[in-house]
Amino acid sequence: EVQLVESGGGLVQPGGSLRLSCATSGFTFGDYGVGWFRQAPGKAREGISCISSSDGSTYYADSVKGRFTISRDNAKNMVYLQMDSLKPEDTANYVCAALGWGSSCRRKVYKDAYWGQGTQVTVSS
Repeated sequence: EVQLVESGGGLVQPGGSLRLSCATSGFTFGDYGVGWFRQAPGKAREGISCISSSDGSTYYADSVKGRFTISRDNAKNMVYLQMDSLKPEDTANYVCAALGWGSSCRRKVYKDAYWGQGTQVTVSS
């Protein structure tokens, strides 16, 4: 079955860094784009970063642009999110998702998506 399992979350001080990982299985990873999403209490789900299935094109929400970097390793069926210069407002549950053909993170359109369970990131002093 399709699985996406996030790891790497935790408690970090403002200005600190974390690297999230998403291990996937049960589908043809190279045929899917991948996105990272976050949800904080009282806020809507936010698509923060996506990377395409093959050409490496990326998307970043304005809220994280310049601070976060998405990458993928198709040989390992893995996707990563390097998070630098973390702020308290980055506190959220972070979820990775496989995004099928026709998805557009820019347009908030997610086709044939598979979702992980999430990992908690808390930025606090």
